[in-house]
Amino acid sequence: MSSTTLDFTSFGKRLRSSYSPRLLLSELLLKQWFEPIIPFTVMIALGVYFSATIPDYGTFANAASLLRLFAEFGFVALGMALCLISGGIDLSVGAILAASNFAALYYLYVLELPTWGVILATLATGGVIGGVNGALVGYLKARPFLTTLVTLIILRASVNLLNERYATVFATNSVDSAAWDYMGDGTVLRIPINAAALLAVLLVGHVLLSRSRYGWHLTAIGASRKAARHAGIRVERMLFATYVLSGMLCAVGGVFYAARQNSTDSTTGIGWEFQALTAVVLGGVSLAGGKGTVWRAMIGGLIVFMLTNGLVRLGIPGYVTSAVIGVILLAAVGIDVKWSKNRGKAAQKIYVNPARLPLADAPSIEAGSGTPYAHNDRLVNAEAIGLNQVEGPEDVILDRHDRLYGSTRDGNIIRFSGPNLEQREVFAHIGGRPLGMQFDASENLIVAVAGMGVYGVKPDGTVFKVTDETSRTWYKLNDDSRLRMADDLDIAPDGKIYFSDCTTRYEMTTNTLDVMEGRPNGRLVCYDPATKKTSTVLNHFYFPNGICVSHDGKSVLIASTSLCKIFRYWVAGPAKGKLEVLIDDLPGLADNINRASDGTYWLALVGIRSPAFDLAMRNPGLRLRMVKQVPIDEWLAPGMNHGCVLKFNESGEVLGSWWDPSGVSHSTLTSMREHKGYLYLGGLENNRIGRIRLDGVDETWTGYEAYWGDKRRDRG
Repeated sequence: MSSTTLDFTSFGKRLRSSYSPRLLLSELLLKQWFEPIIPFTVMIALGVYFSATIPDYGTFANAASLLRLFAEFGFVALGMALCLISGGIDLSVGAILAASNFAALYYLYVLELPTWGVILATLATGGVIGGVNGALVGYLKARPFLTTLVTLIILRASVNLLNERYATVFATNSVDSAAWDYMGDGTVLRIPINAAALLAVLLVGHVLLSRSRYGWHLTAIGASRKAARHAGIRVERMLFATYVLSGMLCAVGGVFYAARQNSTDSTTGIGWEFQALTAVVLGGVSLAGGKGTVWRAMIGGLIVFMLTNGLVRLGIPGYVTSAVIGVILLAAVGIDVKWSKNRGKAAQKIYVNPARLPLADAPSIEAGSGTPYAHNDRLVNAEAIGLNQVEGPEDVILDRHDRLYGSTRDGNIIRFSGPNLEQREVFAHIGGRPLGMQFDASENLIVAVAGMGVYGVKPDGTVFKVTDETSRTWYKLNDDSRLRMADDLDIAPDGKIYFSDCTTRYEMTTNTLDVMEGRPNGRLVCYDPATKKTSTVLNHFYFPNGICVSHDGKSVLIASTSLCKIFRYWVAGPAKGKLEVLIDDLPGLADNINRASDGTYWLALVGIRSPAFDLAMRNPGLRLRMVKQVPIDEWLAPGMNHGCVLKFNESGEVLGSWWDPSGVSHSTLTSMREHKGYLYLGGLENNRIGRIRLDGVDETWTGYEAYWGDKRRDRG
């Protein structure tokens, strides 16, 4: 095989692993609007089929005609959808439409009300009928199915009796009303007036269900009426209001139906309740309640309407049409139910999409190798602070009063004080998983909290929110404005807080999958306290972790865990906005970075690379099979039981290393802070905070003074 063929093969593999269609599909499956894809596809397929088989079916004139015929049914379907979402049902919607149709004509021809009066009186009639259903279902706790079935029977009988008496009156009278005629055959921008009204109601209904307290409460009641009541929701009142709203929607359809037909008979609205029920369930509104949207109801409604109209226009007999519709709807509902149950499973199976990620050759870490990474035992005898009193202090920091803080997995910030740091107290309870920490100029402790964002703790222990979202990436399917996993942070001289959001696809409990995936899912984010705005500075970054503002404040150092590299991003000076690689070949996975007293930097390695791990990162297929088929504790992963801290300078030259090769005291080291001649050690899985004495350093140096100056001296 020629070298050219090899090059093209290698390029193809890189392209497939970096731009997998599985990634797009997995994100689509998680979108709520993608859930009704089956009924939506059926709707489009019906439109295409009937356009190809029925002359002029696809023309605008025919579409406008169909919309005029569909709109009244759309109002009825919408009323049914609201009742289903509440956990109930309204079998009287077709009868309410018939009653409203009669009422509108009665108010117009017999009582001779003006058009606006007819509309208001008819809406009131529908609301009263719906209110009867709502009172019985909500306050008297009657069964919705039986209650509305009885209402259906009573209304049908009443309308039939009234039709016998007034049908001749309606047929022989006429009204000279331009407004009434416009409601029957008028248009808005060439769209039938009733269809335009339906669209307006749908937009209001969408906002009502998805953005209002009413919609949230309605969905909660449908999901669990008992839980909603315990949450303080007034269930009875909500159900009453829902049935009133359903009745009024049917009344709107009745008004337009009356204006269009100007007649009434015993067949008005017959069977519409069952067609509406079929339509909304087909569209994805759950019969069990607590799930559905107005748009799904309309998709289902359009399917039912198009099937009925299209088959009739193809000349198929009525009984055959009914049978065909029944079979098609049964199949579609079955597929849709199966899809709804398995959509989440399908997304889960294809969500992890490893990409090819070749790493630079790792330097030797063998003892006596002569490299600055060589194994040693400098951390083995580290002093233990707070032994068994802290759970996973991922980051550690000291204030200007020499008190030691640790961010722990139980959502607390633990503080140790006293001459030997033996006094333990819970300084603050933030919740989430506190990770990186830094003091600002006002001595507030700013904390990156996984799953929550960036929070602050005042000197008196009061917790406040800094930010929990950033600017959304406009071209991404998933809304990435929420800060999913704020990891580490640092503060620039101008007060801006730079922090890493290491993954926009995974949570704290599954963030190792992001490393296994090897995709640039993270970002560098900045919060400006002057403007109180948060913005994404760098997007598409490979698991950004440690963040450290340089000693001169002109750049931000970023540790990329999955790439095993350190980057420098310039925030000031001639190179502002430029990103460059500072260290290219770390022997392990980089974590937190912090300043050292001599103008250099400390870096923690949370895991150590191995040849097998490097090989796995070059083979996405291997990692995919591993994630799917192998238990997590048997994955090919970096060595996590070797604690290691490095020191490097502004040029990216590694000057030395500190190891605990036993991994007993300080495995999975994630952070370190230098303070007055000591180096304090934190770890994600440790049960202590370590401390070692450093030789040849400035024993008066503190991180707080390096950032903000000595406040005691400044005040003097």
